[in-house]
Amino acid sequence: MVGHQECIMEDDNRAPQLWRKTLTAPAPFADETNCQCRAPHEKLTIAQARLGTPADRPVRVYADGIFDLFHSGHARALMQAKTLFPNSYLLVGVCSDDLTHKFKGFTVMNEAERYEALRHCRYVDEVIRDAPWTLTPEFLEKHKIDFVAHDDIPYSSAGSDDVYKHIKEAGMFVPTQRTEGISTSDIITRIVRDYDVYARRNLQRGYTAKELNVSFINEKRYRFQNQVDKMKEKVKNVEERSKEFVNRVEEKSHDLIQKWEEKSREFIGNFLELFGPDGAWKQMFQERSSRMLQALSPKQSPVSSPTRSRSPSRSPSPTFSWLPLKTSPPSSPKAASASISSMSEGDEDEK
Repeated sequence: MVGHQECIMEDDNRAPQLWRKTLTAPAPFADETNCQCRAPHEKLTIAQARLGTPADRPVRVYADGIFDLFHSGHARALMQAKTLFPNSYLLVGVCSDDLTHKFKGFTVMNEAERYEALRHCRYVDEVIRDAPWTLTPEFLEKHKIDFVAHDDIPYSSAGSDDVYKHIKEAGMFVPTQRTEGISTSDIITRIVRDYDVYARRNLQRGYTAKELNVSFINEKRYRFQNQVDKMKEKVKNVEERSKEFVNRVEEKSHDLIQKWEEKSREFIGNFLELFGPDGAWKQMFQERSSRMLQALSPKQSPVSSPTRSRSPSRSPSPTFSWLPLKTSPPSSPKAASASISSMSEGDEDEK
């Protein structure tokens, strides 16, 4: 089959041709393959298998289970089974619905869905449908199984304390490790615990109450709760947007305050530079004050003034000398008045 290892054993004792092609197709079903192993199948020990012997064929490892709700715990167990030996061929047996319901309980997935889930696991080389609950020598011989891989915890079922007890005694059992925290039972428990949540979820996605086996009252209650949740979500979105808006305003306010502080420092610096004790305004004021004082202060009187000249139409008037005369002050008021009257008479004579 394309994408998986095939076993071809000839009757002429030639070495079988073994190869593994690119994984481009699902794993084949055992009842659909043409692998007819007619050559003698020698029994191997675990030590021999770990050394990679025999060189002419892979070690055929078998793992079985229910594989309901196939999950990572299943995949990790199969990965361990596949990598137990350097050269191995992994066959996976999947029990039917009848056997599973009889010995273990009801499954979520039917047998066809479980078969298909295993076919698409990358570690699986071949899938055996309707695998037996307890392995028989005939089954082991038919599929040429060298070793059986399973976790080491005793599996009590079908009236036996451990269904793998005879396999362990035959030296054909190889243990694998369980993955903690994940199992089919855990997944089902989560669904049952949060049943209302998942029922509401599927109602939202278009499933009918009949398909979900939900009563009319519960359907209305779930739909009402969905509306409430939508309103809560809207309120939450509004609150988040409001917080974002407030944060943006705070950031802008912070930027404005920083700019205001920078401008204030710049203004104060310029003010001090202009009006401070040694500022330019003081120097300019002092210069202007000194100029105003110089302009307002009286100038010294001239020692002599130029003589007056009359116009040609008038008779020339005698020139007067304005040089101050050195006279002694009048000795008495009478003398002063006499001098003033004489000066006035002289003026009248000129006229």
